[in-house]
Amino acid sequence: MVKKRILQILIILCILAPLVVLAILWGKNGDTYTADGYYFDTYVSVTVYSLKDSRCLNECMEICEKYDKSLGRFNLGEMTALNQQGYESTYVSSDTYYLFERALEFCDETKGAVDITVAPLLDLWGFTHNKAGTPTATQKPSDLEIRQALKKVNYKKIKLYDGNKIKITESGVQTDLGFIAKGFVADKLKEYLVGKGVKSAIISLGGNVVVIGSKPDGSDYNIGIKDPDNPESIIESISVSDKSVVTSGTYERYVEYDGVKYHHILNTNTGYPVKTDLKSVTVISDSSLEGDALSTICLILGEEKSKDILEKYNAQAIFY
Repeated sequence: MVKKRILQILIILCILAPLVVLAILWGKNGDTYTADGYYFDTYVSVTVYSLKDSRCLNECMEICEKYDKSLGRFNLGEMTALNQQGYESTYVSSDTYYLFERALEFCDETKGAVDITVAPLLDLWGFTHNKAGTPTATQKPSDLEIRQALKKVNYKKIKLYDGNKIKITESGVQTDLGFIAKGFVADKLKEYLVGKGVKSAIISLGGNVVVIGSKPDGSDYNIGIKDPDNPESIIESISVSDKSVVTSGTYERYVEYDGVKYHHILNTNTGYPVKTDLKSVTVISDSSLEGDALSTICLILGEEKSKDILEKYNAQAIFY
């Protein structure tokens, strides 16, 4: 006798790629396929409902691997090459060029509150990991070190040229796409799956969630928002269909020096973590790239000052 729900685990081991697990759940909503892996320093999962061909789940993980390599600062991809070129122009892919265009758009919008050249500060505080996977700092930076790093934080030192060429115009300036990269990849995964005829799916890249369509039964997806004071619990659940939901917070990514925690969202004027009474911001939007950027921007600017930019991008936000 065949049971009503059958769980089959298919394990696919790819050379030069992380282990990807495909789970097939059979139930009243048809076949459910899930692929997961670890990319962009976070857990990634893609769950697709009523899928005819599970091979596209493998493609999703390959897409993640591709962008993890090209966009990571220490992964010997395009970002590594660009940051090492100095004053010389660097040819990049259309995707990377587009990301820089959008990143600089948000830098201009916020007058540098978010800055694509914040990398020296992130490294100084130890919020990034080098090629060997160890933090780039082990102690709290001094005021002098912060002032010196701030001299290299200026998005206007990045120039874009026709023909997919990017130039860093000052020595020591380093770029980091962390505030929009995961959103961009989430959008790419959605674009790929929709192109394959997928009508219902959930894409999750850490705090970036994208849902395609609605549940197979026609109802909305329920996306839980973590309680900033107790990340193991859900503080609120929102119902969405065909939307992106991105959360940025001060509670998950931080360093601790001498018993004091310092969160990773930095003030590009002072070089220190932003002083705010906000613990998290969740943005609901059509574009995950935009939601990724806006969630960081809203946390930096605060609720009142975020209203105009949220309206411009037709997005909504929940502030805690």
